[in-house]
Amino acid sequence: MLTLKLITEETERVIKGLEKKHFKGAKEAIDQVLAVDRQRREAQQQLDKNLSEAKKMASQIGALMKDGKKDEAETIKANVAQMKETNKQLEEAMNKAQEEMTRLLCQIPNIPYDEVPEGVAAEDNHVVKSNLKECTAEDTVGNWSVNPTLGIENPLPHWELAKKYNLIDFDLGVKITGAGFPVYIGKGAQLQRALINFFLDEARASGYTEVMPPTVVNAASGYGTGQLPDKEGQMYHCEVDDFYLIPTAEVPVTNIYRDVILDEAQLPVKNCAYTECFRREAGSYGKDVRGLNRLHEFSKIEIVRIDKPEHSKESHKEMLAHVEGLLKKLELPYRILLLCGGDQSFTSAICYDFEVYSEAQGRWLEVSSVSNFDTYQANRLKCRYRRSDNKKTELCHTLNGSALALPRIVAALLENNQTPEGIRIPKALQKYTGFDIID
Repeated sequence: MLTLKLITEETERVIKGLEKKHFKGAKEAIDQVLAVDRQRREAQQQLDKNLSEAKKMASQIGALMKDGKKDEAETIKANVAQMKETNKQLEEAMNKAQEEMTRLLCQIPNIPYDEVPEGVAAEDNHVVKSNLKECTAEDTVGNWSVNPTLGIENPLPHWELAKKYNLIDFDLGVKITGAGFPVYIGKGAQLQRALINFFLDEARASGYTEVMPPTVVNAASGYGTGQLPDKEGQMYHCEVDDFYLIPTAEVPVTNIYRDVILDEAQLPVKNCAYTECFRREAGSYGKDVRGLNRLHEFSKIEIVRIDKPEHSKESHKEMLAHVEGLLKKLELPYRILLLCGGDQSFTSAICYDFEVYSEAQGRWLEVSSVSNFDTYQANRLKCRYRRSDNKKTELCHTLNGSALALPRIVAALLENNQTPEGIRIPKALQKYTGFDIID
């Protein structure tokens, strides 16, 4: 969540940032926070004053009793007792104001960086790079297109290729669980496992330490990374134990550093993790969710960084380069989008999406989002670092990205590598699959 210090010291910048994110009632929300903060500070000031006076008064009682001024001493005692009751009420008011302030702050999204473009929705995102076309920062999704050809007539979408080569059984998944839970078979399962190992090996080669976290988390973890209370409707909830199935490894991996003070020399922390991810995707339907395009359970490798503020933008660039390198090695047509303010997530300060193109579907498929959250998550997590120069503690910056999510990568690999002889496997994957073609 936003820090109170930022809101009080840079109120106008915060309001403008929230307006760029198209957060309704931005000024009213910030005014509410400031009003509650004033109530809290006023109660604190009165409490401090009362405690100081009570201390002075208490110190007089002994002397008065010694001098035989019992009545005066009893009067002061009564005043001190009354003041204690008042102080209790002030403490309750302060706690209530603090709880209300936290509730309000949790409802306010992060503010975007200055370089984030204006815009309302996905069509206003800027294409900043592609391996298919030179583009400028002014290019937006709405006016940008590409038409690579496979050299094959009537290319099949991945759900038909999966059936043709017996790679994925969507109907069997419906039987076992429901829609959005596919069963991978034979070379389909081998391809899935090959991608997991390839992505993990690439992450380790880039200096990421692999961790294997739980795929079920408590509410505190969901709160720490911002999934709660914003996205509880999108997560599967184990009500008896009040646990949540993770929507991304970002949640458990980042929460490793909840309530932790790191030394500056430890930064940046670089972790990667393979997990299954679970998303309810409520309200999703239509042709855009066919096959692997949108699932309720899927595999993903996540990269997470914890960094100091002055280096986090460099970390973000390195993460972007890492994801781009994966797509290059997989020989996929891709583009990188800088998301506009209105299309950013609740918690991000800046986010780039990676998309791969499918000629068979004639559309772009999002395969990764790489975000810098500034101090927004760290403030919730109480994740800090101790500076080496003055030993003061400061909030860290948190970053994460998919590297990569498997379903749409599998879809793109199948669709973009189909030939009359079968589906070609990119060279970088062949040592992991053990085969170079699916026929």
